[in-house]
Amino acid sequence: MFIRSVKNFRKITTTAPDKSITHRAVMFNAAADGEATVTNALLGGDCRSTIECMRRLGASVTVEGSTVYVRGTSEFKDAELDTGNSGTTTRLLTGLLAGKGITASIDGDESLRSRPMRRVTDPLALMGADVRATDGKAPVYIRPARLRGIDYTLPVASAQLKSALLLAGLNADGVTRITEPVLSRDHTELMLKAMGADITTDGLTVSIKRGALKNIDVRVPGDISSAAFLFAAAAVTGGEVTVCDVGLNPTRTGVIEVLKVMGAGVDIKNYRHEVEPRGDVTVTADALRPFFIGAADVPSLIDELPLLAVVACFAKGDSEVHGAAELRVKESDRIKTTAETVRALGGKITELPDGFVIHGEGGLIGGKVHSHGDHRIAMSAAIGGLGSREGCEIEGADSAAVSYPSFWEDIC
Repeated sequence: MFIRSVKNFRKITTTAPDKSITHRAVMFNAAADGEATVTNALLGGDCRSTIECMRRLGASVTVEGSTVYVRGTSEFKDAELDTGNSGTTTRLLTGLLAGKGITASIDGDESLRSRPMRRVTDPLALMGADVRATDGKAPVYIRPARLRGIDYTLPVASAQLKSALLLAGLNADGVTRITEPVLSRDHTELMLKAMGADITTDGLTVSIKRGALKNIDVRVPGDISSAAFLFAAAAVTGGEVTVCDVGLNPTRTGVIEVLKVMGAGVDIKNYRHEVEPRGDVTVTADALRPFFIGAADVPSLIDELPLLAVVACFAKGDSEVHGAAELRVKESDRIKTTAETVRALGGKITELPDGFVIHGEGGLIGGKVHSHGDHRIAMSAAIGGLGSREGCEIEGADSAAVSYPSFWEDIC
């Protein structure tokens, strides 16, 4: 895939539906006795893994276009589950199934098998779960066990870990209380509350009690992590982009705040709340300034850090990212692959154990980039190519379909 350089990228559009919300809308409704409709669902590879897993557990899930019809069941059956490349599916299902009284295995592709699972299985074991990982990774094996609520402080701010424990708490005796070091995304809390769970939040602590879920219809908003690439296209080309009906959950809008720091204009209209907040966002940009991202900022923009590293090359001066060691255990080692991407495009970057420093020189030359099979690396390289002098060639460009199936259509 070759991306040509452009000036003043302009677009009014929608973007790919939110992957995190699609996962949860399908999975949680499949675990409730009743029927629900999920509209504007993202149907990339990861969410299709969730759909297939819920079918194997006994739910009826039918897909028509971008609409998913779910007839759920609270009585799952034994199953061997393949979660493909989806860490979200793997970790959330581990928590959901730990107290369901079934025997199950959860496995995935080679990349998924390299990602840590002990951070999920260890606290579940404290709850009484019979959950065993393989050398701390997938495949994961689950057997029937009675769970009890615990008070647990997360070692890192992780929405996937928090969600796994909350889902286990739905099937545990007593109260499960989870405290985070800093606030991570709260899609699970919002959806569980909308589905009738006994869940409360007090600062950085969220508590949940045993209970059944009630089905709800969900219209999935646009994914701000996908919209971020369109916003960045405006920023690096001096253009203007409006993305309509995009999710504006405050735990996800860190990328907008960083773009503001960099000098971009951001205008939000038509703000409303439907399980999740959403609205229409317009981004304009001219000269860009460097930014500093610390550990407290990372949870709200963890997925956008490779993209922001590329955008930082178009500012003049050093931009810094710290406290993001979690990037090393994503679909690729995103600290390493981000650094390789920036250098391949002609930029300068210093790799740190938990982040990087980008030495911005006001632009990029362009070049040839390998995606390493990572959708966010492929798309970040494309944005760098749009703003570069010579464009860029991307090997493994098809990986973008995991989270943003129409990405190449939307930027080319």
